[in-house]
Amino acid sequence: MKTRIYLIIIAGFISCITLAQKQVEVTLKLRDGSNVTGTTSLADINLTTDYGKLTIPTKNINSIKVGISTDKAIQDKAKSFLAQLNNSNDELKKGAYDEIIKLGIKAIPAVYDFISDPKNNIEYSGEFTPDNALNELKANANVTDFTDGKDIIEIDGMYTIGGNYEFSKIEVKTEYGNLSIPKEKIDNIDVMFINSDGSNEQSFKLVASKNISANTNGGWLKTGIMLKNGQRFSIQATGEVVLSSLSNQKYKPDGSYESSTGEKYPAVNDEYSSSNTYPSYGNVVYKIGETNNTALKAGAKFSGSATSSGMLYIAIYETVYNAANTGSYNVKISLK
Repeated sequence: MKTRIYLIIIAGFISCITLAQKQVEVTLKLRDGSNVTGTTSLADINLTTDYGKLTIPTKNINSIKVGISTDKAIQDKAKSFLAQLNNSNDELKKGAYDEIIKLGIKAIPAVYDFISDPKNNIEYSGEFTPDNALNELKANANVTDFTDGKDIIEIDGMYTIGGNYEFSKIEVKTEYGNLSIPKEKIDNIDVMFINSDGSNEQSFKLVASKNISANTNGGWLKTGIMLKNGQRFSIQATGEVVLSSLSNQKYKPDGSYESSTGEKYPAVNDEYSSSNTYPSYGNVVYKIGETNNTALKAGAKFSGSATSSGMLYIAIYETVYNAANTGSYNVKISLK
């Protein structure tokens, strides 16, 4: 009996650890176009996917693209009102149309399904039609045709997976006070994990077959780290890559390389001056802001201050992209 009691206590203790809230920094992009930055407590995410349930550790999460949540009660109401839009009585049609609009963003999946169903492919007259209701709902919620019905979670800066992440709102502590923001108002959440000692440190992998600065299709890795102008941060990198675009030479994060014959060389821009700040082939580089086109040298070890505010992106420097590249760098980023 004592053994069983001990096992129950241990199981309960493990459960508490699993469900424990972690402190994270977040930047929320709201559907109305505004941004909110602050801190919140976030437990490991339980994501229901088409293939089963997954538990994703908070420290591995980079961002959460919020989809359109479905609600069975709202869907049932929407379908009932949608069926009335073919009524010959204009007053009844207007009343049903107005009720659909009042249901808000969660009614959008039901209206999509209704329009897509062949049995509803009938001629609607007047202003109060399912298509008009859909367009008005999307406009009110700032939803585009590309908004996914699922929540999309980016993991370790490399992988994405879609499913249903159930939460009703997020509590954010900002420099202007505490805010409670409903899920349906949120378009995207960028997450920065805060370690137990209070430091902000996160690890990433730059894959040579993808994360090349010249690759215009996702070459720059989005870290999810939001920097403020003047904020101190550091980058450390290890590993080795083979760049097919440069005669299959082996490169280190500092830009030093080894030829196919085994000869070793310093970084191209370090041959005459080791203090050169212009990036060399194979260097780890960074930029602040997605639209920024300037690659700044980080190399194997960098410490400095942000010259602007925005999201931090990292990549392997090369002016030509070749998907046949191999190898990877392990990159550790710390905020001061």
